[in-house]
Amino acid sequence: MTKKLTDKFKDGDLRTIKGVDSIIKQIKTAKDFDNLFKGLFDANRHIVMRSADAIEKITLTHRQYLQKHKNELLKLCNDVEHIELKWHLAQLIARLKLNEDEIGFVWDILTRWALYKKESKIVRVFSLQGLFDLLEQAPELRTDYEQTLATLEGEPIPSIAARIRILRKKLPNHK
Repeated sequence: MTKKLTDKFKDGDLRTIKGVDSIIKQIKTAKDFDNLFKGLFDANRHIVMRSADAIEKITLTHRQYLQKHKNELLKLCNDVEHIELKWHLAQLIARLKLNEDEIGFVWDILTRWALYKKESKIVRVFSLQGLFDLLEQAPELRTDYEQTLATLEGEPIPSIAARIRILRKKLPNHK
């Protein structure tokens, strides 16, 4: 599994998902997923990005595979540099079952990523989505979330404005 992963993911344009769909089909068990997860720590940026993409897609339906990697994902949030990994982390960490301290840690990171104007637009958009998803575990943070949205609404960035419109409609008791 790992050798095939490296062969399929290591080259090409970072904007492509070369080999991801075929790898996803090979992930049948938690052990297979654990082998794929190792790709997040590879020295090759292509492998990291495509592993993150596959992990993000797999955990849409198999969140349980992700939970045992919680500590590694939280540490990655502090260490991440590459935008391709950041935007996937913004989605993945909101899928974890987190305790109160972990929610605070993740909330701070995603808020920082969302508000930082020099951050990639896609990272900012997915950070907003991750914050929204975290509200399921921490509804008491809704006021803080709405303040973040209000701060970002003044920025003339179409992708952020579009995501804010979508997320506002999804908020309970939206008017």
